[in-house]
Amino acid sequence: MTHALLKRCAAAVLSLCSAVAAQAASPAEDPEARLQMALLLRADAERYEKGDGVPRDPAFAAAMYCRAARGGDAESQFRLGWIYAYARGVPRNDAWAAYMFKLAADKGIPQGVEMLKMVGGSAPEMPDCMIPPAPPPAVITMVNGAASAQGLVADPAQRARLFNTAPKKVVDLVKKLAPKYSVQPELALAIMRAESNYDPAAVSPRNAQGLMQLIPATAERFNVRDPFNEEQNVRGGLAYLRWLLAYFEGDLKLVAAAYNAGEGTVDRYLGVPPYEETRNYVSKVLESAGLTNHPYDAKITRPSPRLELIRKPRVEAVGLRRGR
Repeated sequence: MTHALLKRCAAAVLSLCSAVAAQAASPAEDPEARLQMALLLRADAERYEKGDGVPRDPAFAAAMYCRAARGGDAESQFRLGWIYAYARGVPRNDAWAAYMFKLAADKGIPQGVEMLKMVGGSAPEMPDCMIPPAPPPAVITMVNGAASAQGLVADPAQRARLFNTAPKKVVDLVKKLAPKYSVQPELALAIMRAESNYDPAAVSPRNAQGLMQLIPATAERFNVRDPFNEEQNVRGGLAYLRWLLAYFEGDLKLVAAAYNAGEGTVDRYLGVPPYEETRNYVSKVLESAGLTNHPYDAKITRPSPRLELIRKPRVEAVGLRRGR
């Protein structure tokens, strides 16, 4: 084979690899899956709007309707327009209402046309919430237990200190299992250090058990039959961390807070709850791990419905909840 031919082959392989990488980075969106997610979000929004089995929360319902509207659900688009027109949990905004009513009318909802007349011919303006936030990169590629793409920030000195101070048996177990759950080993070890100080027989006053201090409900949720079996316990903790990483889109402050206090508590407080124990726990985990964010697998679960509110500046979020 000539030198020129070899160069052409190499160029062709490089071009093919680039195309595959680009396709992997920007997968084709599934419209049906997107709409199904929008319908689930609308159902959640209805529950919070009406207080059906949950505390009534019109501002949160509006945020949920907006996510469903971005997903293409015409009914959610119309309801969000109604919310803006009548200031239900959010400030009145006729221009935003007109934008949403027009979207709904264009998709065949006849009430959208009537409501457009009601808002007095205001020039439609896209609501801020219709602009999707830029989430951290959803990276799941792992190489020898380390993330291979951007989005992971680590302190090498902290990482080395953690690996050198944890028992070798535990480190080896975590290094073996963590990549299977797309969890950085240092995160698992930092959680374990904060939870049990690497004691496989540890039991807390709340009956959290084993190396990763699984309460019975969490052990059952992730199929751990014997929480004092070291491998089962670590697998259960890693499965929970993988789920929390997807739920909070790689935000380790929220993940650590949820591991300590529960994801429902983080949702309720729109961030790290105001418990001294939890706040100290979060600081300890992040410092030990030497990480600030983490790759996550978006296929594991849909993100927290309150994530957009959590990401807002605290003053803005409080103002939204009070209908300012």
